Amino acid sequence: MFSKTVPLEKGSKKLINAWASYDWANSVYSLVISSSIFPIYYGSLFQEIKTINFFGSSIKYTAMISFITAFAFIIISIITPILSGIADYTGDKKKFMKFFVYLGSFSCIGLYWFDLKTIYLGLTFYFFALVGLWSSLTFYNSYLPDIAYPEQQNRASARGYSMGYIGSVILLLFNLSMVMNPELYGIDGSKADASMLAMKYSFISVGIWWALFSQISFFYLPKGNLINKITKDVLWNGFKELKIVLDQLMENIRLKRFLIAFFLYSMSLQTVLLIATYFGEAEIQWSNSSEKTIGLIVAILLIQIVAIFGAILTARASERFGNLTVLIVINIIWAFLCIRAFYIHTPTEFYLIAGLVGMVMGGLQSLSRATYSKYLPTTNDTASFFSFYSVTEKIAIIFGMIMFGTIDQITGSMRNSVLFFAVLFIAGVILLLRVPRHN
Repeated sequence: MFSKTVPLEKGSKKLINAWASYDWANSVYSLVISSSIFPIYYGSLFQEIKTINFFGSSIKYTAMISFITAFAFIIISIITPILSGIADYTGDKKKFMKFFVYLGSFSCIGLYWFDLKTIYLGLTFYFFALVGLWSSLTFYNSYLPDIAYPEQQNRASARGYSMGYIGSVILLLFNLSMVMNPELYGIDGSKADASMLAMKYSFISVGIWWALFSQISFFYLPKGNLINKITKDVLWNGFKELKIVLDQLMENIRLKRFLIAFFLYSMSLQTVLLIATYFGEAEIQWSNSSEKTIGLIVAILLIQIVAIFGAILTARASERFGNLTVLIVINIIWAFLCIRAFYIHTPTEFYLIAGLVGMVMGGLQSLSRATYSKYLPTTNDTASFFSFYSVTEKIAIIFGMIMFGTIDQITGSMRNSVLFFAVLFIAGVILLLRVPRHN
């Protein structure tokens, strides 16, 4: 299937494309599960019953998914630093990446059994799918300084996000066709029941796609940097690796200040992206359920397509104006979008916001990853350094999702949560202004 006679050289186009292909593989989860079909499926399950009885407590269904997501990221934040330290010590981070890829992909397949009668089982699969995705991304991101030189990293990072957007749109279009025309795929039953079953099949397709296309990256990416053997002390050595990295981070003022700013705006960015479809499902005035299903998926497709160009334009702009300048501008745009989202009610307004979100979504994610990679000191401990980046992002999501769920539960509206996140984007701008341009 693949041909490789010798390890590919750092900076080679083939190696960078092989690395970026993991975005192609995993982004179907972010689009189909996080952003489009699963939120619609989840919302359809709770059309009449708006709460979940969770161990004796009645919790609003949208708040429930926020709390489960936050709990998943708590676990991710605990395990990834340890595993990243071990991976750097043993020199085999690809093995850890594989484990989480398969955990996530099989959990996506398990979402087929998610319904009201098996709500706890379904939430468990949702939980492990999240753990699989975000933990695998820690190891994937840590390969960036290994496969590309600093001057290549902006474009390499953008290429990964662009490939992810393209691949995920392809699978979503297939799944959308299956959901809207289930009879063409031999799915029997009433229109509503057949469409719900088609959504379940789409979860299976995500798991298969994710595991299958990951093999390209697994084949070509280098195994690791070191050759230490696993011993009974390997866990302790993992903590020692993290202590060394932490000390270096504290001494690097530019890297430390960037991570603080990244924490604040990631709290808003990742939470908004995770709840966008739930917001559209609950807060927008759709004329009927069919228009809602089509409208939400069209909006997500619009975001993905525009995001392809947004990531590329951001990479080009950063080469001309500098990474920090572009990051500051994008954060200002995000703050405006959150404020504007507070006032939208109609599908047309939702589509307009979706298009603007797409333009800045990929740019902020891609450029943040590349900027962090550029600021790293010369080191072999890339997995450990990127575990700090990953943990910063995950803890931000934990706080973001808990705040979102709490505000949603107390006020009964997601609009108040979205408005609060505008403040965090503005705070991110202020902190980015304090990051030194040079060491």
